[in-house]
Amino acid sequence: MNFDLTPPAQWLEIKDRMKPQDIADLKQLIEFLKEHKVAEFDLDRGDLKIRLKFNPAETSSAGLADLTRLLASAPAAAAHATAIQPAAAPAPEAVDPEAGLHIVKSPIVGTFYGSPSPGAASFVAPGDRVAKGQVIGMVEAMKLMNEIESDVTGEIVKCLVSNGQPIEFGQPLFSIRQG
Repeated sequence: MNFDLTPPAQWLEIKDRMKPQDIADLKQLIEFLKEHKVAEFDLDRGDLKIRLKFNPAETSSAGLADLTRLLASAPAAAAHATAIQPAAAPAPEAVDPEAGLHIVKSPIVGTFYGSPSPGAASFVAPGDRVAKGQVIGMVEAMKLMNEIESDVTGEIVKCLVSNGQPIEFGQPLFSIRQG
């Protein structure tokens, strides 16, 4: 991980102006953002401004280790943080037990419904066989119901959203084992 905007010589100056709780909060924030693979984060609260930008293409994590070591050795001091902009390395790849599954994603923003009406049976459930073009759910957007069709033939492995859940464009809805 490289820190693009703050040269290492200036880290000590920034660290000396931060409160111990601010340093702990910043460490926790960095770990949370890495864990959830957030690419960029901006925080602007009065005179506190933090901009974190993680670069998934990088493979070195030396910069984050340097920042963590620096923050861990920070003495108690008063003041506020200024902009720090790290670029993080991606987390090690974990073995995905659902590798090879086809993911059906939402084509629009709206509210997901798994059945045609309240109280009615679901369009599909895990274990059901579906054909390409078969309706597997609905998304309500601007008072219009939009059918979500399977784009492959196969078996529903998992429904990744719940009934009535707000969803985003491109959000995974179902995983399907093709075949």
